[in-house]
Amino acid sequence: MHSTTPTNRQRIDWRGRPVDIEYLWLNETASGPVLVFLHEGLGSIAMWRDFPARLCAATGLRGLVFSRPGYGRSTQRAPGESWAPDYLHRQAREVLPALLAALGVDARARPPWLFGHSDGGSIALLYASMFPTAGAIVAAPHIVVEDISVDGIRKTVQAYRDGGLRDRLARFHDDPDSPFLGWSDAWLDPAFRRWRIVDDIAAIDCPVLAMQGVDDEYGTLDQIRGIARVVPHAQVLEIEACGHSPHKDQPDIVIDASRRLVEASRSN
Repeated sequence: MHSTTPTNRQRIDWRGRPVDIEYLWLNETASGPVLVFLHEGLGSIAMWRDFPARLCAATGLRGLVFSRPGYGRSTQRAPGESWAPDYLHRQAREVLPALLAALGVDARARPPWLFGHSDGGSIALLYASMFPTAGAIVAAPHIVVEDISVDGIRKTVQAYRDGGLRDRLARFHDDPDSPFLGWSDAWLDPAFRRWRIVDDIAAIDCPVLAMQGVDDEYGTLDQIRGIARVVPHAQVLEIEACGHSPHKDQPDIVIDASRRLVEASRSN
């Protein structure tokens, strides 16, 4: 799945304005719940590459991959628009339910599985805390803001200003400034340092698998260990030789652990 893969568009009404969402179905003939992929803070459909297709094949689930507003080929962030500290809550509470409904997915009758990476992992956890969910698989999620996260983003901002990162992101987003400035400005806002979802996720009652690389440059292992402290039934996987993107650094480990969680839920 690359930047040239044909995708579809679905219009939703979000906060009183029309927003077009770029999306793609995978493994469409599969029955059962849909597996929704939630990308990272600079991600998009194309940046997942072939991982969603591989995971859908391994689990036998139908997949839904989409670019959030401001990302990929979806409606871009308006000039001057700032993302408030609750922007991840809004994605979980407003955008994802609206998209599922618009695509004809009855998420209450057949709750979805979720796979989220980084910011997408946080969105997955928030959604699972608010709505019926078959299971949440999260890779390098954030539940609190750590110094290592802020420091890493500051370094990423410098790489973007130097030009190389912006050029790379331009391959995957209609306007690379849209996701990058929305994401980086939100995370570097002093008000965002108080962001935390520890209390929110305590309400999760679906199966949870939380994975993180031991070499993650954007967060410590206390992120997933913190999930286990408030969601005692959550499974935690700390992955060696792995950075912030477990699905890229160690895809076989991630796919195998995810498949086992899905299979275990079917037998219960």
